[in-house]
Amino acid sequence: MRLNVIGGVIAVLVVAALIVGYSSLFTVYQTQQALVVRLGQPVRVVNQPGLNVKIPFIDSVIGIDKRILDLEAPAQEVIASDQKRLVVDAFARYRIQDVLRFYQTLGSIQGANSQLTILLNSALRRVLGEVTFTHVVRDQRADLMARIRDLVDKEATAYGISVVDIRIRRADLPEQNSQAVYQRMQTERQREAAEFRAQGAQRAQEIRSRADREVTVLVAEATSQSEQIRGEGDATRNQIFADAFNRDADFFSFYRSMQAYEASMKHNDTRLMLKPDTSFFRFFNDPSGKTRDSAPPAAAPVR
Repeated sequence: MRLNVIGGVIAVLVVAALIVGYSSLFTVYQTQQALVVRLGQPVRVVNQPGLNVKIPFIDSVIGIDKRILDLEAPAQEVIASDQKRLVVDAFARYRIQDVLRFYQTLGSIQGANSQLTILLNSALRRVLGEVTFTHVVRDQRADLMARIRDLVDKEATAYGISVVDIRIRRADLPEQNSQAVYQRMQTERQREAAEFRAQGAQRAQEIRSRADREVTVLVAEATSQSEQIRGEGDATRNQIFADAFNRDADFFSFYRSMQAYEASMKHNDTRLMLKPDTSFFRFFNDPSGKTRDSAPPAAAPVR
């Protein structure tokens, strides 16, 4: 009986020793850093991963993630320096640098996210309120994000937090303002298009007027040259006719009569009603062109 009691006591002591030994050991993982708290007061910080020892039932271990953490801040409206409202959607990346200070000031990741959201919103309003809408959207976005990160990182140092990066995911006008800006941009583009069309029409009219003027000048010059050439041709023709008449008056008269016959007796042209014995048809009656009236008088009989 006594042996059974002793065996039970030994078993209890062994179990108690195991429990005490298990309670005095804790493991720190690669992704964590640990804070040992004794009766509510921080004692030491463990940054290296591995197996560590603590006082059982007195010390407690708080594990804190040492990886880069995400902060998704809600979208908020910011007024730029040109009095334009912007809906800014930003996020942050941070790391817990000083575990003891973090535990003493914030205590948890949820508290850190809440405090960093306040700091981020304040920095966004402060930095973006000093620049114009164009600088935020296009010209100086990278510089502005760097300034916001430095500002938040400086203020977050008091909480044992190091801000790694801050990015502006979206910075747009509110929906109602976007529609108004779109309508204004559309009207502006339509006005520019109408102005370009008017300038093009004016330019086309100038080119057309210049071309018409040049055509008129060219036609007038060509007409003048043609009239001059025609006059020279008529003069040459008349000179030829005059020379021909001087050389052979009968042949010239015959030639001119043939031309008159050809011009007056065209098909479906004007009809002439003349007496056959007129001088116009003298070459029909006599190839020599002599009319009956022009026949030489008969010689008087000799007595």
